[in-house]
Formats: sequence, structure tokens, C-alpha cells
Amino acid sequence: MAMLWDLPGRPNGQLPRRALRHWAFVVPGPGQGEMPAEDRLVLQWVAKASRPLVDLHDPILARDVLESLRRKLDGGEAAVETMRRKRKVLVHALQYAVERGELGSHPLQKIRWRVPKPSVSVHPRVVANPHQARDLLNAVSYVGGYCRARGRRLVGFFAGMYYAGLRQEEAVAVALPDCRLPRTGWGRLILHRTLPQAGKRWTDTGKFHDERVLKNRPPGETRVVPLPPHLVTLWRDHVATFGTADDGRLFFTEQGRIITYTTYNRVWHETRELALPPALTSTPLAKRPYDLRHSALSTWLCAGADPAEVAQRAGNSVEVLLSRYAKRLYDRQSINNQRIEGLLSAYDQPPESDEPGEEQLSWRGTAPMVALRSRSLLATLPARGLGPWPPEIPAGSASRRCCLTRRTAEFGAEKLLFFRS
Repeated sequence: MAMLWDLPGRPNGQLPRRALRHWAFVVPGPGQGEMPAEDRLVLQWVAKASRPLVDLHDPILARDVLESLRRKLDGGEAAVETMRRKRKVLVHALQYAVERGELGSHPLQKIRWRVPKPSVSVHPRVVANPHQARDLLNAVSYVGGYCRARGRRLVGFFAGMYYAGLRQEEAVAVALPDCRLPRTGWGRLILHRTLPQAGKRWTDTGKFHDERVLKNRPPGETRVVPLPPHLVTLWRDHVATFGTADDGRLFFTEQGRIITYTTYNRVWHETRELALPPALTSTPLAKRPYDLRHSALSTWLCAGADPAEVAQRAGNSVEVLLSRYAKRLYDRQSINNQRIEGLLSAYDQPPESDEPGEEQLSWRGTAPMVALRSRSLLATLPARGLGPWPPEIPAGSASRRCCLTRRTAEFGAEKLLFFRS
């Protein structure tokens, strides 16, 4: 909208955006109706008010256009990823104009405007631990009525994202012929396609979903994903209860259609209200269904799995895996604190006293200078460690680097040997 003159008759509200999005930025698909008269009038006004591309060589206008990428419709600041995506589209569109001869050079090359650096790694607060993940998956079946099974139909869908680390578009496309689901032990899934949701106006088929290849993979390439026994059992029960769709898909709506983002996102929102305590529902813990994948990959790495194997199962590179998904699980820090505290507590008690005549040696360095201390003085030393240094050894002396304690019962005294380096 920054490239429009403020001419009389400007349409109100979201009319220009709706007309541009529905009729100007997409090619009319099959079966699409005729353009409404209101949208036709809006597009006619936009054609008159549009500024020529050469005006972008004006640095002030170019910067105004870039700054408009930062703002949302309500005037707030957009997310970093949104700004990055919009700037990428703008840069490519202007590059295409240069190729077509509409512009002599790229007008944004001289503008020093950068998108803030995005956060590459996933926030640790969104990663659920196995106990929380089980509670969430169990709660999915309680969403909606039992007969329509609005939640029960999606238990296996969400379980595939957690136990197999599937993306949403991969879980939607899982079909029974691609699975090996034994009665016992691990199963296997061969992924070869995805069904991302884009909207009817943005797909070649006029449907909500388009069949695509695996993310960041060439056409025809597959990915083998091992399935844990618990997930195999869930999927076997799902097939026994609901069957499969006409094309073999495991997860589908009551009418047999492909599950949409709105459907499973609404179910997940209700699931969090049922499964999580009130103190956690307002936090970002597993706020989105995709956070189940983050939790899955973090769990595998936390279990000590080989990063290369985890990356292969997840369909990522090792670099992306370690930089983005290697997050500690929720409350994992307290478990590690307990382990550290247990180790330190094991050394809280003084070592057992030696039998008479035996020698106890404890190192703090290397060799020769002797100081004999009386038993009465040694009795005042703390139980842990050797206590204060004798006055014969001056403060800051290199002799304090080491000490050897030798106890001899027959003399009834202790010798402290201090060594100079």
C-alpha cells in the first residue's frame, strides 16, 4: 500500500487487500466464479493510484516501502520471520522487473535496511518432557463427543509428530501402504510425499492441499522413519477403529477429507486446557502442534542418540538439528541439579579413619619442607580439608600449592609435609 497515491475515492477498510489477494495476485483457478463488481471497482482505483516502479529509485520512497514491511495491519511490529519473508518476496519481484527491462537497476541496492536477525534456536520453554507429552496425547481423546470422535481421530496424528518427529504436512500424508506395523517391536514408515495446506486459490488443483515432495529433498527421494512400539500400537488401534481414507491415508475427517490446519489446531488448543495445569496453560509450553516435533527431537538428543541418526530421521541436517532443536526438556534442569547435588553430597561426610599403622596420603603438590604440629592444634581443624595453614608457611608462598598428610599412630602426632615447587 506504500506504492499507492492518496487519490480521491480510496476504498475503505480491507477492500483493497481483499481484491488484490483474491483477483490480482493469483491466476483464476478452475471453477472460479466471476469477479464481484465491488472488487472490480477497487482494482480500477488501484490501477490509477499505483506509482510507477521507477519511483523506487527515490531513497525516501524505497525506505518507506521497506519500513511498511515491519508493520502489521493493527500497526504493531511484525515478527522477524514475517519481515524476512516479505522482504524476500519484494527483492525477487524487483529483480524480475529488472530482467524484464522495467527497471534499469535494482532500487534497493543502495538502501541500508536490514531485517533483525531471527532467533535460530527453538525456545526451551516450548519443549515438553515425556511425562507432559503423554498427558497431552491422552487428553486429545477427551476432546469433543465420543461418537463424532473429533479428538479420538487425531490421537495418532499428534502421536506421530511426537514419537516419530513428523512435520504436520508429513503426518497428514501418512498412508497405510507406506507403514509396517508389526504386533510387537518397532515399526517403519517410508515418507515420500507431503500435503501442505495453502488454500484453494493458491494450489494448482483448486483444493486446500497440494501434493509435494519432502521438504528440502529432490523429487523421488524418500525418508525412512523408525516407529517406536508405543506408536505402532496407537496406529494399529486407530486403523482398527476408523479404517483408512479412500487413498489409504490414516488420518481424515468424519467426511473422509484431508485434515485442515484449523481442525487440528482447534483440537490442540482444547487439549492443552485439559492436560496442563493452570500455571502452564498460559506459558508457551507445547503451545502449537509443531512443538511436539521440537520435543521429540530434543528427547532423542537428550537420550544420547547419535545426532547424525536423529537428523536423518527428522529430515534435517546435523547443523540445523544441533542449532535449532537441541533444547533441554521442560524441568530437565532440576533433574540435572539433583544429580549434581547427589554427587556433591557424597563428599560431605569425612573419609573413614585409617587403621592404626596405616598411612593416609592426600596430594596437593610436590616436595620437601616439614612442619610438626601438635595433636591439640590438629583437633581444632575442620572435619573437611586440612584447615588453616601453619604459620611457618607465609601467605602467598608457592609451598601452599601442595600438601602431603601422613599419620603415624605410634608417635601419637600428625606430620604435615609442605612442599615447595
